Amino acid sequence: MTRLDAATRYIVKADPAFRHIAETNPPMELRREAGSAFESLLSAIVFQQLAGAAARAIHGRVVTALGGEPVAPEAVLAATPQTLRAAGLSANKVLAVTDLAAKFVDGTVPTHDLDELSDDEIVARLVTVRGVGRWTAEMFLLFQLNRPDVWPVDDLGVRNGWARIHAMAAPPMPKALQILGEILRPYRSTAAWYCWRAVASVPVPDAPVPAAKPAVRAAGRRSPSRPKKG
Repeated sequence: MTRLDAATRYIVKADPAFRHIAETNPPMELRREAGSAFESLLSAIVFQQLAGAAARAIHGRVVTALGGEPVAPEAVLAATPQTLRAAGLSANKVLAVTDLAAKFVDGTVPTHDLDELSDDEIVARLVTVRGVGRWTAEMFLLFQLNRPDVWPVDDLGVRNGWARIHAMAAPPMPKALQILGEILRPYRSTAAWYCWRAVASVPVPDAPVPAAKPAVRAAGRRSPSRPKKG
């Protein structure tokens, strides 16, 4: 029995609402993204706020401008802002990828010992990089490092998936979802994956129909008295 199978069984036992989505979807299988940790984060910054095709095109031009794969932090620091802008990066993203490269070079984001750091330590280091927020750091933990207990409560897909799995009329807010997910430790990455799957496969629950207010019978009710004229 694989570790991921054990994770699914644990989640279903802890929260039986996951049973249907678990039984109708294959077990989660995470594979490390191709490339280095630096390349993964560089790609994440390039792809921010862009549609897939446009992001892929710009990313390809950036990689070419930096000398091709594999891209090293030193290549970014050696490039001029004009070169990066010509490849399609916005001014803010030029600053972000430059800051990312500088923090890899100075050791703020360690290159070789990421596996020795806790999730919280990695997030704390990554969010010091311009343009890298907690969500980006959590996606890095999940899809680059394959950490088993990542719970991205700010992700709208996870929130919507939780609502569908639990037949909620509206997705929970991040703080509430943080508490709800505590029972799923130490396999919250698998739970997040099933939430994303639920968005793709579980219909949105019908909104509850408000109960009709009882009609007020006219007979037998006296109208408020009015002052008499004259």
